[in-house]
Amino acid sequence: MTTSARTVAAAERLPSDLLAAVERYERAVVADDVTTLDEMFAPGPATLRGDDAGLLVGHDAIGAFRAGRGGVAPRVLDRLEARRLAADCWLVVAVSRYVGGGSGLQTQVWRRDDGRWVVVAAHVTPRPRTFDRSVWRVVGDPLVPGASAGPLAGLRVAVKDVVAVAGQRIGAGNPTWLAAAGLEPAHAPVVEALVAAGAELVGIARTDELAYSLAGDNVHHGTPPNPSAPGALPGGSSSGPASAVSLGQADLGLATDTAGSIRVPASYQGLWGLRTTHGRVSRTGVLPLAPSFDTVGWLTRDAASLLRTTQALLPDGVGVPGPLLLAVETLDEVDPAMRDAFLAAAEGLAVERVSVGALEPVAEAFRVVQGAEAWRAHGAWCTAHPAALGGAVARRFRAAADVTEDDERRARDTLAGHRAALRDLIGDGALVLPAAPGPAPSRSAGAAALDAVRTRLLRLTALAGAAGLPSVAVPWLATAAGPVGACLVGPAGSDVALVRRAAEIAPVPPPARGAR
Repeated sequence: MTTSARTVAAAERLPSDLLAAVERYERAVVADDVTTLDEMFAPGPATLRGDDAGLLVGHDAIGAFRAGRGGVAPRVLDRLEARRLAADCWLVVAVSRYVGGGSGLQTQVWRRDDGRWVVVAAHVTPRPRTFDRSVWRVVGDPLVPGASAGPLAGLRVAVKDVVAVAGQRIGAGNPTWLAAAGLEPAHAPVVEALVAAGAELVGIARTDELAYSLAGDNVHHGTPPNPSAPGALPGGSSSGPASAVSLGQADLGLATDTAGSIRVPASYQGLWGLRTTHGRVSRTGVLPLAPSFDTVGWLTRDAASLLRTTQALLPDGVGVPGPLLLAVETLDEVDPAMRDAFLAAAEGLAVERVSVGALEPVAEAFRVVQGAEAWRAHGAWCTAHPAALGGAVARRFRAAADVTEDDERRARDTLAGHRAALRDLIGDGALVLPAAPGPAPSRSAGAAALDAVRTRLLRLTALAGAAGLPSVAVPWLATAAGPVGACLVGPAGSDVALVRRAAEIAPVPPPARGAR
């Protein structure tokens, strides 16, 4: 690391051992030396670290974030200002100059503990960027203007990178796919409807590879931030649109949901999301994954925008005048502390507890049919490009390749029974269940932990997906580790009424960080 002649341009000069600690810290940041950085942050629950994505509290939370972040671009210390706050306590403000251009700012409070200097609080201001490439693939000002008047005038839309936008390519979250993609000759009908209603497209947002994930990470483009739970995963596969909405860079995320790809990021980021009735929104111009379950829907920061969009794009359909039904088996899939909080939030809603039957057989049948259809849609491409996919998605496609015709037939029989039974149970009411087992997992969570979360998620999300029913994700709980949502599942064609009813019963937690 190099420093300039202005390195300590303060009236009070840093102690030499503190300057050495600052320089050691900077070397560790550039080298992504997680072990050294963990040692240099003060232990315990009071240590703070903030940046443009939010605030982390406690050494453990900071360490988990750093383990999943990766290194920073090459840089040097360009300027360092220091002020003594108290005995053995200093404020240090450093300007970093990046080799690739631009500069950033680090503000730290250092304290001497047991003879060594540690950081007790830090705030990082990254160098300005035109747009976050982990969130966006293409942006415009706008990319596609909306009609001059309409019910959605002024609404800014982030389009998931599996939906056709005229003159653009579909990237599907994978650079190999993108490289071979041609320009789309026309908007997907749902995009055309949004633009005609006055909404403007601000850009095309990232997705997990081929939309075959629920985590929200992407080995090629990075992981979009989760402003409501810094250091945690954003939820996928509609991670880009969800983060764009949560950050306030869009008002609406146009997305898809096969196995929970709207509902999961909505839960993890404290957003509202609608998985529409299967087949009610045209999937023309939308890259398929598993057509038996694929749906188009949207994410917003508030109920009013969700209802406004749903009313603009869909006819009213059927109502939801019946009872609220609490699916008791779903509570076994959530963390015990969250289970109690979920039930407490449901008090006063006059919910009727009902049994939806065993969840595992439905989730497993869903997984089998989804895999069979995903392989039919993309198996030839996967075979032709064996090294193109990241680890988790590649493993999922390998499992999909092993699904036999008999496996698929038996799974479809199971799902047909579930579909009929759940539709009969719901009637003209709405089923209430957790949207996720708990808050978003850490970015540093290992593959085994994420696979376990995915298994529990599918037991919750497959209920609506396998039955082809609409489901609204609503912000429900605000926990110290991040938000957790609930879902309402209604009768087929009840999309508008279901959103309206969800808005009437949902608690009002703090707004998602990043909302403007």
